[in-house]
Amino acid sequence: MARSDLDSYSAPGEMHVFWFLLLTMAVVVAAVTLAVVGGGGSAVLQDVEPERLTDPLPTNRPVGRADVEAMRLPMAVRGYRMTDVDEALGRLGAELAERDAHIAELESALAGAQATAVNGPDLFKRPGEQPSTSADGPQDEGSGR
Repeated sequence: MARSDLDSYSAPGEMHVFWFLLLTMAVVVAAVTLAVVGGGGSAVLQDVEPERLTDPLPTNRPVGRADVEAMRLPMAVRGYRMTDVDEALGRLGAELAERDAHIAELESALAGAQATAVNGPDLFKRPGEQPSTSADGPQDEGSGR
């Protein structure tokens, strides 16, 4: 094909538009490449220390209901940090185990005291008085029985 044949098929300004679009596309690709690679040694965003749980549970007294309700765990990308949750649950589990042991100790002491009271001396008897042996209870002296 001769030069004149190409000119007859294309409009006169089409080549300028083609070169303009090609140059624009090259500039956009270069800008995106520089943005992705970083374009230098300086960081755009500074590193931030991750949020950590500062154990809001009291250490000088037992954990109460209000302490558990007030506890807020820091958020992570997909929810809560497993280590923070494990630490809080471990602390609560230890507190509950300690309370269970104390309750069991108090219940055994109460059972021992009750057993002593049932099998032990009559607490309503006056000193020097003989315990009553009748099933009806003590008899009155003035009743004549």
